[in-house]
Formats: sequence, C-alpha cells, structure tokens
Amino acid sequence: MQAIEFRTKIKNGIIEIPKKYRRKMKATVKVILLEEELADTASDMIENLLESPLKLKNFTPFKREEIYDRS
Repeated sequence: MQAIEFRTKIKNGIIEIPKKYRRKMKATVKVILLEEELADTASDMIENLLESPLKLKNFTPFKREEIYDRS
C-alpha cells in the first residue's frame, strides 16, 4: 500500500486528487478523512495564506525601495 498526503477543499462532496497523483492512483483506494481544526493564531493565518495565496486582480507587490521607505 502506498500513502500520499495532500491538502484540498471539498467542493459539493467531491475531493479532487491533485494532477501530480492522478496517474499513480488507478486502482481502488482507501480514503481516510482528517478535518483540520481552525486555529485563531496569526501564525496559522500566515501559514494558510502562504499555502493558498489570495488571487487579486491588478495586484502589484511593493518594490524593495517602497518596503524600506521611511518618508
């Protein structure tokens, strides 16, 4: 038995297997669901944003000079 771990969201009762694992999973599989508990800490919020960044239209990141500008 081979184990693969990934994070995903359930949409309308469907769990989508990431493309990189689809070819490996051709036979019957055993599914175990572990629901993640929501944490209230800021570090967990940052971790979640790093794992699933927000997609915003017309977003332009700060330039290095703008980040360190003290005026």
